[in-house]
Amino acid sequence: MVWNWIPGKNRHESKSAPPLVALTDPGGPNWGGRDGGALTRDGYLRNAVAYRCVRMVAEAAASVPLVTAHEAAARLIRKPAPDVAGPAFLEGVYTQLQLHGNAFIEAVRLPDMPDMERREEEGVAALYPLQPGRVRPISDGRGWAERWAVRERKGERILPREAVLHLKLFHPQDDILGLPALAPARRALDLHNASADWAKSLIDNSAKPSGALIWSGHGRMPPEQFDRLKQDLDALYSGAANAGRPLLLEGGLDWRPMSLSPADMDFLEARNSAAREIALALGVPPQLLGIPGDNTYANYKEANLAFWRMTVLPLAEKMAASLSIWLDEPLGGDVEVRCDLDRVPALSAEREALWARLEAASFMTPDEKRKLAGLG
Repeated sequence: MVWNWIPGKNRHESKSAPPLVALTDPGGPNWGGRDGGALTRDGYLRNAVAYRCVRMVAEAAASVPLVTAHEAAARLIRKPAPDVAGPAFLEGVYTQLQLHGNAFIEAVRLPDMPDMERREEEGVAALYPLQPGRVRPISDGRGWAERWAVRERKGERILPREAVLHLKLFHPQDDILGLPALAPARRALDLHNASADWAKSLIDNSAKPSGALIWSGHGRMPPEQFDRLKQDLDALYSGAANAGRPLLLEGGLDWRPMSLSPADMDFLEARNSAAREIALALGVPPQLLGIPGDNTYANYKEANLAFWRMTVLPLAEKMAASLSIWLDEPLGGDVEVRCDLDRVPALSAEREALWARLEAASFMTPDEKRKLAGLG
């Protein structure tokens, strides 16, 4: 805000030009929304750190093999739909679960699938993921979800509760829907995006902070000159095309920078700190992303093992347990889906250490060693 300051007088009544006073008010912060759609737009689609973290978690969890002795369930896990492979299907489900806090899988029957007679007896023909933003719960009198409404191009489609597998991240204030993983890191996400926009704007304007033109001439600046000066600043000295153009000042004008420099704002460290908070919310060690200034883990190997043990495996175990319970009734049998950890390359060092300890345990029988090794 800029004006000619004359206490107790109207500025139109002044005959001489007083000193020009420029004041700035930073105002309050403007934080983005915390719903799944806003977090997907500002995080997964606009922020490189959030995008990479979500991809790392989803791809790693989808690579954990899910195995079961039930033949029908094994076919669904290997090929959930005619044109979808198991890992690609799971990767999409894990991605939606992180971004929205909810993931929905619909059990459907497809008339054009082969072996349809046998599949109908088993109760499930294919599995398809649903967009969380298009699904809303229909609650009963007690507040629990009894059906699901899926928004389509024309109206809504109502599905019974047993036809949809609902995976969610725990939300302490919602009994039905989950909490997106990026919601607690909303401020860090906004700060990281805003710092990128600020740096881009600074580069577009010749890497110089904004300032003020101070009029020190006699009398007030004529209105025509003031309007022409504003037009020249907008047309000749703003934008990337005018970066580096020298500012030509007329008599009586003086340029004074008013913004803080990047060094004063500790710009780079604030950006790295926001990136670490985003990675922390998604369960990815910052060292795996190459973010400087974080020495929590002794080395990359330990960070990677912690990532698998603390983030990836709990997510895969959640999926295996949920599928086991959900597929019991439609497939007409006791379905037990589990994670085959022996086929996870990241855990090979742990398996080798376990086998070495079991080999050295002379007080155990071979059957006891096989049981502890998970071989049955």
